[in-house]
Amino acid sequence: MGLRRRMALVVVSVAATPLALAGCTTERKAPVRPAEREAPAPEVTLTPADRSRDVPVSAEVTAQVTGGKVVAVRIADDNGMLVRAERREDGSAWVPTVALRPRSTYTVEAVAVGDSGRTTTRTTTFTTMPTSTKPQVTSTLYVADGRTYGTAMPVTIGFDPPVARAARADVQRRLFVTTDPPQPGAWSWLDDGSQVYYRAPDFWRPGTTISVRAALEGLPIGENLTGDADRTATSRIGRQVALEVDNATKQMRVLRDGKVIRRIPVSLGKPSTPTSSGKMVIMEKHQRTTFDTRGEPNGGYVVDVADAQRLTWGGEFIHAAPWSVSDQGHRNVSHGCTNISPANADWLMTVTQIGDLVTFTGTEVRLQAGNGWTAWNTSWEQFVKGSALPVSAGPRPAPPATPRPGADGSPTSGPARSVG
Repeated sequence: MGLRRRMALVVVSVAATPLALAGCTTERKAPVRPAEREAPAPEVTLTPADRSRDVPVSAEVTAQVTGGKVVAVRIADDNGMLVRAERREDGSAWVPTVALRPRSTYTVEAVAVGDSGRTTTRTTTFTTMPTSTKPQVTSTLYVADGRTYGTAMPVTIGFDPPVARAARADVQRRLFVTTDPPQPGAWSWLDDGSQVYYRAPDFWRPGTTISVRAALEGLPIGENLTGDADRTATSRIGRQVALEVDNATKQMRVLRDGKVIRRIPVSLGKPSTPTSSGKMVIMEKHQRTTFDTRGEPNGGYVVDVADAQRLTWGGEFIHAAPWSVSDQGHRNVSHGCTNISPANADWLMTVTQIGDLVTFTGTEVRLQAGNGWTAWNTSWEQFVKGSALPVSAGPRPAPPATPRPGADGSPTSGPARSVG
């Protein structure tokens, strides 16, 4: 298959046996060194095993070696075309960069070198399964290719239906994140399995490039489900911006690179529909949208709003509210949203970006896990406990170079729902 087996030449050395006389004594012979034994070649076991059938299209190639190490792996399809694959960081497997094709035959050739220099080449051929007829788990990657996000942007993947606890480790092994410059990070699941987040111990450094791959196409998820797609995205982290909202003062502080650049009066949720306290992340931005709460508790209204920025799945937004300007900075009158004046809302849209952190304090209720991208609403020590795989010990969070996260901002479009 294009790789030639090489045999190491082992030189056998035999010592000469000269005759020596010592006075009139008997003959003495020098000891003979035993011939050097030939070092064994490394042993290689490949997976998938040779002639395997019905292999999932999410298959990875593993090469277990005794007495040496793998130096080359070559994967080719049934047309002889090479399949690109990347080695896992721990060296345990080679992962094809795209899902394999159903009902196709692949050949793997691996070369291992032993400590003595001898090599072993092993080949395996396997056939993938037909397209699965099992129901799929629909995955949603909330990071888009080519976008710029705030420094609090967690890599978020949603699942419908949620992933059962027993299947989460298999799913998590197929989720890959790389950052440039490198930063440590970890995955953490919501208890119900509907979302998984990836974040660093501290906020992303401005200028970081984040590349994500959710390689779930054809992945068996439990006994009765499969993954739906192979999704990838590469995005960038912008400058630092953060919002801090204090219910006690009814004021929002807007910080850029750790410095306050504006204070904005707000009106939050009234006691019957309070705003949540906690660390939120801007999820969507709409220059104009319609809130339709008919059929929802404490809702029943339809209203058009401008400059709306989503913070939770439950419908908490920051938005322009010309009807409550006189209340802003004094009392809470909304249905859970953060009301600000049209002028301030218009200005704020030019400053913020999806992925900026928004922190609320002093309201009547706490933010619920999973109601939005709530990855920052817990400590790093608690966050890593949500991983389905062991998390290697890494650096503890340190104070960032600039005190607050955030990024540049530009409006986006999309559907919106709100409770007020």
